[in-house]
Amino acid sequence: MKDLIHPHLDSMPPDNRNETLLTQQYFQAVDNMIKVFAIKPGDTLLFLSDFLIDPRVFHAIAGIAESRGVKPDMYMSRDWNSGVFPQELKAVYEKASLVVSTWFASIGDPYCLKVRKDTGQRTVKMTYFRNIDVLKTEQARFPVELVGEITRATREMYPQGESFTLRITDPRGSDWQARFTPEMRDNMLSSNRWRGQTTAHESSAYVHWVPTHGPNLYDRTTLGSKMDRGATRNDVNGVFYPQFAVGFPSEFHEPIGVVFENDRVTDVTGDSKEAHILKEMLVGGVLVELGCGFNPKAPRHGIYPAGSNSPGALHFGIELKQPSAHIKKVMPNWEEPPIHMDLVSLDSTVVAGNTVLVQDGFLLALREKRVIEAARAFGDPVDLLEGWPD
Repeated sequence: MKDLIHPHLDSMPPDNRNETLLTQQYFQAVDNMIKVFAIKPGDTLLFLSDFLIDPRVFHAIAGIAESRGVKPDMYMSRDWNSGVFPQELKAVYEKASLVVSTWFASIGDPYCLKVRKDTGQRTVKMTYFRNIDVLKTEQARFPVELVGEITRATREMYPQGESFTLRITDPRGSDWQARFTPEMRDNMLSSNRWRGQTTAHESSAYVHWVPTHGPNLYDRTTLGSKMDRGATRNDVNGVFYPQFAVGFPSEFHEPIGVVFENDRVTDVTGDSKEAHILKEMLVGGVLVELGCGFNPKAPRHGIYPAGSNSPGALHFGIELKQPSAHIKKVMPNWEEPPIHMDLVSLDSTVVAGNTVLVQDGFLLALREKRVIEAARAFGDPVDLLEGWPD
């Protein structure tokens, strides 16, 4: 008898599209958003926007603000992804107590960083909230308090009071290392994001909506007040073989090795077309961040626009020596400037000293007792922490 074949067999339950449940989920995300923005009566709210964002996003935020007696101003710029804050707007910017921004300058321009530090200005970066329909996603309704608990649990895994090496390996042969002193560790982990502060209620707060992009497992803030992206140091060395990179349509099928010496990219190995593009792009660039995902409901393979935010997914953010023609061609309206590139891995192992932070792409803090107990307040811990969307 001929075997029966069922090419369309589906053994999984369908998505629940019941309007009552969807309404419940939507308002959970809205409440999350209100917590993160933390708009206070008396705030001076400045919205830095661009021509590509869904206008409903601004009106949603404006509605929350006006319910608190706050009347936001909005500015758009055609150079929103340049990384340089416009001179003519600085007087307005410096008066704002809360900035909601799609502009890359909010995180990349030293001027913006200084204003935030000196004045206590709070900032919500909206790399991932460019369409109001984001509020209908799992990542938007994932509890921001739980993101903070996952972050703090990871923070406590870093060795204290001793020098150590942060090492990254993976099945493709990566062997990358960043050297930490106790001072460097404390510099990096003192940020509000590493303290698990996911809302903009604190003075000088810098947070992301949707949470969370980062915090970083390594970045230039390790140098503290002496931070200098052009400094010649011996902190970062080794080779990293990315699986993906922003601006490339699929996973790399041939090995591409990105070689680091003293924080800089000195070579890119491989014979593929993608390897040659990355070599032209990356050599001479400086590593400015090694980001990690912390939101269990962020899409695992959501690489665009700045790397996956799924727990344990890594992105190497490199500041390029010069603007990339490839980026300009394939992503002319990218949320980041053409002098930046994110290399991504979903299966790396990260070890700090003798402590494993990430095992084969899985963030081990998700199985810490404190995180599991915190998750119980919001639902089933296994579903919340390990039910990752693709």
